[in-house]
Amino acid sequence: MINYPTSKLPDVGTSIFTVMSALANEHKAINLSQGFPDFNCPKPLMDLVTKYMREGFNQYAPMAGMPQLRHQIGQKTERMYGYQPDPDTEITVTSGATEALNAAITAVVKPGDEVVLLEPCYDSYAPVIRLCGGSPIYVPLALPNFSVDWDQVKKRISSRTRMVIINTPHNPTGAVIAKQDMDMLASLTSGSDILVLSDEVYEHMVFDGQQHYSALQHPQLRERSFVVSSFGKTYHTTGWKVGYAIAPPRLTAELRRVHQFTTFCTATPFQLAIADFIEEAQHYLQLPDFYQAKRDLFVELLRQTRFEAVPSAGTYFQLAKYSGITDAYDLEFAKRLTTGTGVAAIPVSAFYHDKTDHKYLRFCFAKSEETLRTAAEKLAKL
Repeated sequence: MINYPTSKLPDVGTSIFTVMSALANEHKAINLSQGFPDFNCPKPLMDLVTKYMREGFNQYAPMAGMPQLRHQIGQKTERMYGYQPDPDTEITVTSGATEALNAAITAVVKPGDEVVLLEPCYDSYAPVIRLCGGSPIYVPLALPNFSVDWDQVKKRISSRTRMVIINTPHNPTGAVIAKQDMDMLASLTSGSDILVLSDEVYEHMVFDGQQHYSALQHPQLRERSFVVSSFGKTYHTTGWKVGYAIAPPRLTAELRRVHQFTTFCTATPFQLAIADFIEEAQHYLQLPDFYQAKRDLFVELLRQTRFEAVPSAGTYFQLAKYSGITDAYDLEFAKRLTTGTGVAAIPVSAFYHDKTDHKYLRFCFAKSEETLRTAAEKLAKL
């Protein structure tokens, strides 16, 4: 009999996104759980992919990414944030933002290191930290607006802290980190060797006249940060898995050591198509208005239900409190909502290491108006 090794992640099961999407498919429910649009990407972008495929650009791309795309990322970053990273030494194209996050953590976190996480948080961070032999150190965001309590962050920083991970706009809550928050983070890490991983995949989805403030805009943070972005979110192409990481040369070199043995490179025709399409800046500049209209519609529709929703400040997610409907545990309520009502959502406890339940569900509103209205009609029957 084979003596199989013990699991490195014995308490980690199938992702909640996979679970809820499978349940939605099984029961033919409207899937507002997993974060993907139900509408297509721009046709000119699809046409560019086809063009490059037909022209024969179907082999390996350079490990760091196609030069054309890295150059355009540098130009776009300068336009948005006033800083132009070097395409050769500071920009790496990855197979989705999740790969970039994995590579950044794996590159620098060693056994015994601690990484500060703000909860609720995206579920990929902690498992990678643990696989590296590090320890996630959790700091809860402050309710009701899920703001950062920097005094609590300071208390959790120690001599073993290797990294602080932030996410803005924030998944799952939709909260947005302001410049003063970045100033606090810079102050807390000043004079130390602590690195920052800034997950900014929803950078173009900030509402109500607010602006996304990137770690790249803060000189003190920029020199110690990995900043991760996603073309999947920006161009409605989550299935293409094209993201990128920007970091100082020394950090980029370490990230690439991991990246080259993870995926090596990302699909060539997608990279070339995106490099051309980036020049159509109106697409990403109009995303705040595009998604705010969807948010406003969904929040208005929720007012016709028994859910309570404070409009999301960013991302394409909306939290809704259901304590006025039931006191059931959020995972059980989410499953019941999927199987009985026909609408799938994500229980927010899935984003806490100890499954803290504040009676919130996360809905994705990156959907057509028809989808949102139909979902709301079902929710109103509760």
